[in-house]
Amino acid sequence: MPHNNSTYNNLNTIILLLIVLLGISCGTKKSIAQEDVKQEITPKLLFLNYIISKDANNKKSIQFINKTIADGKAKSNSNKYIKTSTVGDLKCSQLDKDSIEINHVFIKNPFIKTIEFVNDSLSFESKRVVLNKAPISLRLQLHSKTKLVVISEIIDTLQNSKPLITTKLNEL
Repeated sequence: MPHNNSTYNNLNTIILLLIVLLGISCGTKKSIAQEDVKQEITPKLLFLNYIISKDANNKKSIQFINKTIADGKAKSNSNKYIKTSTVGDLKCSQLDKDSIEINHVFIKNPFIKTIEFVNDSLSFESKRVVLNKAPISLRLQLHSKTKLVVISEIIDTLQNSKPLITTKLNEL
């Protein structure tokens, strides 16, 4: 059977065209996948450490110790923070660049500790201890727009609060 040159040229052109199309389609998928990865933001955890103290007149002050930002996601079943607050508890708020609250958690009054122990009769007993100084260690899911963290004291039953310290977060 005679072969003509134009059939080979047409076949070569079709094969070359298929290879180019295959290359373009694979290349397009690759760049779309890379763009998707760049758009996803890695969740961050914020660790903050403070010392809170009060004087003889019950005036409270907080001293910042350190902060750490790490990749990670906070556990949702954490019962470290309380759902509702009472007078004396603390409110920790994450604020954006315009000082608008993004998120908050309530922290049980750090000056009141309940200690459980075994007494002389070998029975469990609990005792409430009032402290003048206490550490505060926070582990928060960091919102991507957070620029400030404010710790305030709940001062009345209407949930009004008085700011005690503001911590600025540098650019991440």
